[in-house]
Amino acid sequence: MQVEKLCSPAIWAEGPVWLPQYDAVVFSDVKANRMYCWQRNGELSIWRHHANYANGNARDSQGRVVSCEHGRRAISRTEADGSVSVLIDKVEGKRFNSPNDLAIRSDGTIWFTDPPYGIVNDQEGYLAPSQVIGCYLYCYDPNNGQLSIAASDLQRPNGLAFSPDENLLYVADMSVVDFPTLGRHQLRVYRVEGQELSPGQFFADVTPGFPDGFCVHTNGDIYCSCADGVIIFDAHGARKGKIPIPEMVSNCTFGGPDNNELYITANTSLYRVILR
Repeated sequence: MQVEKLCSPAIWAEGPVWLPQYDAVVFSDVKANRMYCWQRNGELSIWRHHANYANGNARDSQGRVVSCEHGRRAISRTEADGSVSVLIDKVEGKRFNSPNDLAIRSDGTIWFTDPPYGIVNDQEGYLAPSQVIGCYLYCYDPNNGQLSIAASDLQRPNGLAFSPDENLLYVADMSVVDFPTLGRHQLRVYRVEGQELSPGQFFADVTPGFPDGFCVHTNGDIYCSCADGVIIFDAHGARKGKIPIPEMVSNCTFGGPDNNELYITANTSLYRVILR
C-alpha cells in the first residue's frame, strides 16, 4: 500500500472526518486551536480559525460535524450554515473534563470519551481542576437530551468506534501515558445494550506506543493508531498487518467516493492510503 503525504499544516493533527458533500476531509489541529479542510482536488483551507481546541470529530446522519471541544469542555455541532452550537457541556451540573473523541450510532446517539488532557495544561485547552471524579465514557441522545454514563471501567479512555453492525463498541485506553507501570495500552470491547454497555473486555494490546484514535472497516477490521503507523486487527483481535507512517499517528478515518481511502492524521500531517 502506498502512503501519500497530503499536507503538513498542523502542530498536532487529530480527528479526521470525511465529508462527502465537500469531497473533503476536515481535521483538527488541537494545539493550534484551528481546523483544516483538505479537498480531494488538493486544495487546503482553514475550516475554522478558532475551534475551541477541538479534538475528535464525527459526521452525523445529516452531514453535520459533531466535535469534542477541549476549550469549552463540550460537545458541539456545526450546522449546514456554518453556525456552531453546544449540545452538552455538563453532567449533573458539573463540567466535563475535556471530551476527546466520539462515535455516532445510527440512532443518532453520541458516544464520547472524557479524559483530562485538555485541562492538565494550556497547550490543548485551559488549565483547570477536574469537577468529576474519574474519566468516563458517556452516551448522549440529542433527540431527548438524555445523558448516561455508559462505561466507568476505563482509566484514560480515548478513541472509540462501533462494529459494522453496531452491536459492539471498541474503546482505546491509553492510561500508560500517565501510569507507565500500571497503565493500559489496549483496545477494549463492549457489547452495546441500549444506551449502556456490558462490562468491558480486553481486545488487543497496541504497541509500540499506545492506541489513540481508530476506525473500523465495513469488513470488521480495526485500523488503529500507534507510535509509528496504523495496526490492522481482525474482528477477533488478531493482528493482520501494519501500515508504517513516518510520524506518530493520532487517528484515522475512511473516506473517498468508494470509502476505500484511509485518511490518517499524524503529528503535523495528513496522510492517505488507498485500499485495494
